[in-house]
Amino acid sequence: RYGTDRAPKRRRKPMAKYRKLGRKTDVRLALLRSQATALIANGKIVTTEARAKEVRKMVEPLIALAVKEKDNFETVSVTAKVPRKDANGKRVREEKDGKKVVVYDTVQKEIKKDKPSRMNARRHMLAKLYAVGEFDPKHKKAAKKVDLVAKLFDEYGPKYEGRKGGYTRIVKIGLRKGDAAMEVLLELV
Repeated sequence: RYGTDRAPKRRRKPMAKYRKLGRKTDVRLALLRSQATALIANGKIVTTEARAKEVRKMVEPLIALAVKEKDNFETVSVTAKVPRKDANGKRVREEKDGKKVVVYDTVQKEIKKDKPSRMNARRHMLAKLYAVGEFDPKHKKAAKKVDLVAKLFDEYGPKYEGRKGGYTRIVKIGLRKGDAAMEVLLELV
């Protein structure tokens, strides 16, 4: 090194690929995952600007994947055994050999069978989103599960078919009262 007339090169700090949001990795990823789930389930969320920009990075590729794979399935006809039900919705039971046995009917059904690339997309989406339950007032404790992956494929896929990215919009609301953080509305366009 002695005797060279060049000065040593200065190393620049690499740019961060994501915002840390003042949290440890597992907590930050859980936060972003829950906000992405809420955005897809409800269509819009109110959050801080930094969080919204990170959630946008998570949600836009999922919607792009849904647009790409929305028609990648085949319909298959299958026969299934379905329990017979009475007027009240309870299963019909008959007595056979001294035991009460449920009566089944054979039914022909049409189902969607995913092709391999759509199945891979479905698994990728399930890894990024939480399972969501919708409260049913009729059954106080039970919550009806909402299939967000089906919502992505069936609702958002056709909706954004002609669009090449830019599926979300950030609208600034103003400063939050407690800590003066910029609050925004993150919504699907």
